[in-house]
Amino acid sequence: MALSDEKIRGYVQRLLLSRMRILCNHGFFGLLLMHMRYAVDENEETASTDGEKITFGVEFLESLSDSELDFVMMHEIMHVVLKHCFRGGDCDDYIFNIACDIVVNSNLLLENKMCLSAITLAKHGEAMHLTPDGKEGYEFTAEQVYAMLLSASGNCGKGKNKAFGNGEGNLDLSGQWDDHSHWGECENPDTMSEVWSMRVRDAAQAIEIRDPSNERGMMPLFAQRLLGEMRRAQTDWRTVLNDFVQEEIVDYSFFPPDRRFEGGDFFLPDFNEKEDSVKDILFMVDTSGSMSKDMITAAFSEIQGAIDQFNGKLRGWLGFFDAEVVPPQAFESREEFQIIRPKGGGGTDFSVIFDYVRDKMIEPPASIIVLTDGYAMFPDASEAMGIPTLWLINNEEITPPWGKVARIKV
Repeated sequence: MALSDEKIRGYVQRLLLSRMRILCNHGFFGLLLMHMRYAVDENEETASTDGEKITFGVEFLESLSDSELDFVMMHEIMHVVLKHCFRGGDCDDYIFNIACDIVVNSNLLLENKMCLSAITLAKHGEAMHLTPDGKEGYEFTAEQVYAMLLSASGNCGKGKNKAFGNGEGNLDLSGQWDDHSHWGECENPDTMSEVWSMRVRDAAQAIEIRDPSNERGMMPLFAQRLLGEMRRAQTDWRTVLNDFVQEEIVDYSFFPPDRRFEGGDFFLPDFNEKEDSVKDILFMVDTSGSMSKDMITAAFSEIQGAIDQFNGKLRGWLGFFDAEVVPPQAFESREEFQIIRPKGGGGTDFSVIFDYVRDKMIEPPASIIVLTDGYAMFPDASEAMGIPTLWLINNEEITPPWGKVARIKV
């Protein structure tokens, strides 16, 4: 039977009020929930998300108190933010789902000062939040809890009737109600994963403005961990790029003068914004075997920092190299940059960068920025063909024999 307009309006109002309560009481979660779409489905048993919307079953929604509804909303958005909806790989789906719920529920328990009623539904009981060894799930990632569950289950095959035990007791699976069947259904999961990374950073910046020291605990522990994975840029890119990029985003100029003072005794410069952007920069990231994940993350953070410092008005290419070049991809925005994924893992050869520019690029870049540990033979300066080159080195040991040098710490 189709839902009446009055019923639908009532459900919509409940969901919007829940989001408002969460925004007031758990600001970080509330900001993230502002990005979600919502739906009510009579065929849905409980609640679910596909990474783009949260869907409630009618009977399930009607059974929830306001505080329980807030818990479910926060539970679903955490699956999205922790990217459970976009990963799993070759994991046993059932066990991985349990691992994800343990991590999410435990983090929400921590958010609510370890008050168990905050993660309890009247019809389903206390939500599971402990690992097989009795520790809180917020101490681990879903993958780590998954490994614990596999060990506890004796690595047996999937199936909802198996017991998770290690001879010292079984894991209590009561309180499991979440529907994960829609995970992986959103279009372009890789893109959505990056979009949510950006939303987490934006929400964190908003929270930081309200509570810079986090003394009120407005930034949840899991969010602090996520933000640690993408560091702030260490480089003052406006200063660095000014040395060898000719076009500036903004410039003081007497042509034309500031029209507000044309009739006065003083001839003052105007702060004019140029039409051109800083563009045609080729970023090349070293992805050879000597570059760790943290080093590559630092490199990505620096490039994103350059984009942010120029208010998005930085355009160019991002490529990767080891002993050969992965063809660079063009980007004109932060969003386009964030969907480019690193590739590589072999030896290091800097010459391949300049060979690629000479042989493959129709229009040469205005400048080349190489992000690397520097552990390879440097080519002769003539191979750069006069193109300004910056070596961004992640250590103090290596100093390139030519080009401009800047350093970052990993």
